[in-house]
Amino acid sequence: MHRCCFSIVWLMTVSIASTLLADDALRVLIVDGQNNHHWQATTPVMKKAFEQSERFTVDVATSPPKGHRLKDFCPDFAAYDVVVSNYNGAPWSPEAQSAFLEYMRGGGGFVVVHAANNAFPNWKEYNRLIGLGGWNGRDQRSGPYVYIKDDQVVRDETPGPGGSHGPQHEFHVVIRDRQHPVTQGMPVVWRHAKDELYDSLRGPAEQMTILATAFSPKSGRHEPMIFTVQLGEGRVFHTPMGHADYSMRCVGFLTTLLRGAEWAATGQVTQAIPDDFPTADEVRSRDDSSK
Repeated sequence: MHRCCFSIVWLMTVSIASTLLADDALRVLIVDGQNNHHWQATTPVMKKAFEQSERFTVDVATSPPKGHRLKDFCPDFAAYDVVVSNYNGAPWSPEAQSAFLEYMRGGGGFVVVHAANNAFPNWKEYNRLIGLGGWNGRDQRSGPYVYIKDDQVVRDETPGPGGSHGPQHEFHVVIRDRQHPVTQGMPVVWRHAKDELYDSLRGPAEQMTILATAFSPKSGRHEPMIFTVQLGEGRVFHTPMGHADYSMRCVGFLTTLLRGAEWAATGQVTQAIPDDFPTADEVRSRDDSSK
């Protein structure tokens, strides 16, 4: 074959392969704009991780800032395979709430990150979707505390506020379900970077599967750190980890985020556990030098 013809064929093959990869990529929408945490630092960490995996394409919907009306803030949820919430702020408009619930009823995927489980305490359907939440007036009316004691899941109806944490610190994550697509292949115990360890979350906890826990010195029990909720056709992946950018750069957090998002979108996971995954003794994080 003439060299020129060979080059054209090769370029066409690369172009077709690139198009196929783009077509196969899962569409992610990150929602932020209001949060009692520094979303301006954490959203870029997640966006970069999604994009570098080459499994996802990413858009970001940033709400008006605190104190501004959200009347016209209504992301096109239906255009995405999975929605990632980095949002904890004012209630969305009735139109946005309705569009989100319709998306989830239609089989949408949702990822709840850290303080996103503080949001919308009075939105019943949202609290069913996230399973457990904290703060903003949540108490026994919101549902039970849920934790693991003696390797058994406890639904504790004791009255009291929902949501608490002690000082930030590194802690061990213990895998409780080794067969779930998100956690399959992970070390049974791995060390997570400095983070807030949420405890005493409470909520409806319907159709909830705890994938991993961490021992809280504050509560004295193993608290859910990675879990899923499946209501109807909608799939939810929830991690209370991810307080700050340095927490999110933990390879354990990034891996569970990416695998959890893929599971929420498709019900399956194709991404491998990376070689630099944390061990029981060593936190492993990725720096931000490649910005």
